[in-house]
Amino acid sequence: MAVQVTETLRERQERVAAGGELADLWRRLRRNRAAVGGAGIVLVFVLLAVLAPVLVPYNPIQGNLNDRLQSSSGTHWLGTDELGRDLLSRILYGARVSLQIQIVAVVLALIVGVLLGSLSGYLGGYVDSIIMRCMDILLAFPGIFLALGIIAALGPGLVNLMFAAGISSIPQFARIVRASILSLKEREFVEAALALGSGSNRVMFRHLLPNCLAPIIVQSTLRMATVLLTASGLSFLGLGVQPPTPEWGAMLSNARSYLIVAPHVATIPGLAIMVVVVGFNLFGDGLRDTLDPRLRQ
Repeated sequence: MAVQVTETLRERQERVAAGGELADLWRRLRRNRAAVGGAGIVLVFVLLAVLAPVLVPYNPIQGNLNDRLQSSSGTHWLGTDELGRDLLSRILYGARVSLQIQIVAVVLALIVGVLLGSLSGYLGGYVDSIIMRCMDILLAFPGIFLALGIIAALGPGLVNLMFAAGISSIPQFARIVRASILSLKEREFVEAALALGSGSNRVMFRHLLPNCLAPIIVQSTLRMATVLLTASGLSFLGLGVQPPTPEWGAMLSNARSYLIVAPHVATIPGLAIMVVVVGFNLFGDGLRDTLDPRLRQ
């Protein structure tokens, strides 16, 4: 009974300590105005993407040629494109497509990159050499060109675009996790766990990876912005999302011929890309400053 009470008190103390730590992180994050602004942009972007089917005033695919290239009006708040389709509806559905690409690509890169980085950092030796040389080969190509090569091999399309954006993001996660594992595996708590008989899997998943969460979270946030730029660039070239699916990069590509007569057709999706990318970058920088223990006062 005494053991159970002791364990209960210890668990309660751990919960209180964790709550205090989270409160401290939230307090320091709120002090960073840029991070708060970025978080607000990201939150609005996610809400608009999730609620797009409810918010859109018109069908984003169907248009009316009699209303083509109209400027902002009471009927079409952001105007219409070259086929008379409502730009607001297409921007909202484009946010939905972009968010889907970002989530799938970053999750793919996260899973594979964390696995490879963990094996490389913990096992070392020839395993480390083989994995890191493969990552160096991938890093030798700029991300957009690597994704372009993958799309050229697999063919254009939404699924292939997600796969290409995810593969091009794997090296960043692998190198960050490897560096964190290398700095942690010689620490005293790891040696103590091994001395108590913990296996490699327990040490990896119970002791090492939880201490790598901060850089992984920050990198995931920043990669969301990079994936959006990569996906928009490939769609702009006609190798990403195919028409008539609304996507911001493809909308920019279609609007090139109308920059003089209807600049809003290109300006609006371009601004959407810029604002969302800035939002993710500001939020990621704020998280880095908040989670980095070396920056705590």
